Amino acid sequence: MHGAGNDFLLFDGRDHPDLESFLGPLMARLCDRRLGVGADGGLLLVPRGAGVVRLVYWNRDGSPAAFCANGTRCAARFVAERWGWRDVILETGHAAVAAEVRDQEVTLRLPAPEVVHPWSDLAVDGAAVRCRYLVVGVPHLIVPVAWPDFWERPLAPLAPALRHYSGVPAGGANITFVRRAPQGRLEARSFERGVEDETLSCGSGVVAAGLVAIAEGWCAPPAALLTASGRTLVVVPDGVAPACPSRLSGPAEWIAEGEIAADLLALR
Repeated sequence: MHGAGNDFLLFDGRDHPDLESFLGPLMARLCDRRLGVGADGGLLLVPRGAGVVRLVYWNRDGSPAAFCANGTRCAARFVAERWGWRDVILETGHAAVAAEVRDQEVTLRLPAPEVVHPWSDLAVDGAAVRCRYLVVGVPHLIVPVAWPDFWERPLAPLAPALRHYSGVPAGGANITFVRRAPQGRLEARSFERGVEDETLSCGSGVVAAGLVAIAEGWCAPPAALLTASGRTLVVVPDGVAPACPSRLSGPAEWIAEGEIAADLLALR
């Protein structure tokens, strides 16, 4: 499935209690876009009771992560389609997140960011880069830019340099670049840790960017951010941004269903 272009492998854990330990060592291989199935990450869904699902998430490189907003939205649609649960609580490593599924549109209710730092000016390759650090389940740096070639400009080497700047805890941060486009539109591009490349969207990065945009007056709420996939994600603050709960809405779309071939599963 993909959430605004952020794509995932989803595994139904209802009948396989040992699937978590089995999948972990294989996830990097499964997510490889040439030697595996290909994805930005993987999700295991395990029922915890009526309407409650535990999510286990791995990045593309096989590293575990506490939260992935687009992945959580895909998981919500998965259980709506497969298990018949339209309103569900998804227990992530970040928080228990309520989701509502209406056809392809999935809305998450998210707690306030755990950390919200003031603006910082970082020196990168001799230039000052203005950014703001928030933790929305996972760490994010929000970087406003006015690039005229916003969609074409390579994100490297700037994004990798920012990934591990000194103010970020071990593991580094995701980077989301935000441009204020004509007619009050917002555009977002994201470079994600664990993928170590640009993804077509980053849900929690969009939440962080949307809350910052509202707080700075770049737009009136709700904040609608166009992503590199061409899909738009919408952030609604439930309080005074940026340090408030929020709702994230957008499409979660099905790509394919199938079985993993034995050749790919064989440990070697």
